[in-house]
Amino acid sequence: MERTYVMIKPDGVQRGLVGEIIARIERRGLKIAALRMNVIDVDSAKQHYREYTEKPFFGSLVSFITSGPSVSMVVEGKDAIPIMRAVNGATNPVEALPGTIRGDLAIETGRNVVHASDSSEAAEREIKIHFDDSEISKYSRIDNLWLYE
Repeated sequence: MERTYVMIKPDGVQRGLVGEIIARIERRGLKIAALRMNVIDVDSAKQHYREYTEKPFFGSLVSFITSGPSVSMVVEGKDAIPIMRAVNGATNPVEALPGTIRGDLAIETGRNVVHASDSSEAAEREIKIHFDDSEISKYSRIDNLWLYE
């Protein structure tokens, strides 16, 4: 079982896309193990995007992600990281395939509706920034049924 961090960014929340995005994740067979809607504080945003600290767009990235409510999730399932990346589509919506979240719902790279961790290391780090272990539900898979532990 693999876990990843997924965020519906402020533009997705503002546009009323939360339900549709969560439905796409669940229809793909992944489980939501934790979910929170809040305005991310500046320190958490800087930790989250730390690999971009030296990039010229870092300040605007932090400003955007803290500009309004976002929805943070821990998503789990077999191959959750590559599946979520595929469900989201390419970072640049112009390059995102139809049928993906960004291909169907986003217009520009700076406002591309969703984020998902790109590796197991990033997922672990990002989950720890946004959730305490006690906030994450644990599921078991028995005979193709998910049961809460």
